[in-house]
Amino acid sequence: MPHCAKCGNEMLEYARFCPACGHPASEPPSQPAPSTKPIAASPPLGEYLKTGWELFKRYPGWYIGFFLIYVVLQAVLHFIPFIGAVASFAVGPALLMGNFIVSAKLLQGHTPQFSDFFLGFRFFIPLLLTGLVGGALAGIGLLLLVIPGVYLIVGYLFASSLVVDRRLDFWAALELSRRTVQPMWFGLFAFVLLLMLINLAGVVALGIGLLVTVPFTCCTVTAAYADLFGLQSDYSEAFPDNVAPAEK
Repeated sequence: MPHCAKCGNEMLEYARFCPACGHPASEPPSQPAPSTKPIAASPPLGEYLKTGWELFKRYPGWYIGFFLIYVVLQAVLHFIPFIGAVASFAVGPALLMGNFIVSAKLLQGHTPQFSDFFLGFRFFIPLLLTGLVGGALAGIGLLLLVIPGVYLIVGYLFASSLVVDRRLDFWAALELSRRTVQPMWFGLFAFVLLLMLINLAGVVALGIGLLVTVPFTCCTVTAAYADLFGLQSDYSEAFPDNVAPAEK
């Protein structure tokens, strides 16, 4: 792991700027495609958690405030019979991906704006299809002896991030996520379990802890994605128009 030249904090391989202090990396990172990146059987979960926490600490009020908006919106929608439940499911993926976009901007050294949390809506249809198809396949797998469903839940962990970062359609994103995760599936299964336990602790803390644990979880998944895939898009002020070519 490289270290920040200013504060000494450990940095992920593909981070352009230190998540702790914002100092630029000493050398511009290369971003090979997943097929050329060496795959480790045991991903550095501790580093993902540390980087996720550093990202959260950069703008804790923003992350918490946005999650409060998400919770209030979901609560309001659930008061609307039938249509509200459908709308709640539909807007959820686009809203949650705002955490990914802001975290990715921080990893690339850009200064985010609060409005960036809502940029996920620019990918509304592919994110919705990713959630629908991925959720349906995982649900069917859970009904078929459970294990296939668990396999797919972990395998599709980065599908939505691939939709936003690489502009892939839903099926290409699901398959690329699954194929990349497969060689390190058990390590990422432990990662998912750990994130679930962290959020369970947030529930135990009268639910208030979720204001921190949910955004922190999203930041941590972004850190894992950046390490395993590399951030391909340019999350500058021109995002999402200024992007790297998507690889399918």
